[in-house]
Amino acid sequence: MAVQLSNLEHLPNYQITERLDVVYGSTVRSKHVGKDLFAGLKNIVGGELTAYTELLEESRQEAIDRMIVKAEALGADAIVGLRFSTSSIAQGASELFVYGTAVRAVPQQQFQNPPSDSHHLSAQRMNPQTPTAPDDLPRFNPFG
Repeated sequence: MAVQLSNLEHLPNYQITERLDVVYGSTVRSKHVGKDLFAGLKNIVGGELTAYTELLEESRQEAIDRMIVKAEALGADAIVGLRFSTSSIAQGASELFVYGTAVRAVPQQQFQNPPSDSHHLSAQRMNPQTPTAPDDLPRFNPFG
């Protein structure tokens, strides 16, 4: 199974069984002088700086790939609480950092619908607040 990613603190349709560790990936990239010159000219007339957009996309993917390698080494099924951060390292160079909590998770069992007899249906019509499946499932909190 490939490592699944979620920016939520849980993984929808899965039960987290074990919290392993915080994992991260990062990359530091600098701008290409030629592309930087073109971007400066483009900045005058306006519009998307596609060279920078591509650079950021490549950086995000490289950082994610590095994080996944660390999660796989721990035996993780997923990474939850995924977050990105950027910082300036030097003139013209920036770091893209991604982190989350590596976890083991198993698919949740599907809840069976209640019996479809007329008594149950009429009782549910009288009390529509009666849940057919638990909405208050215990959620894994990776921070505590």
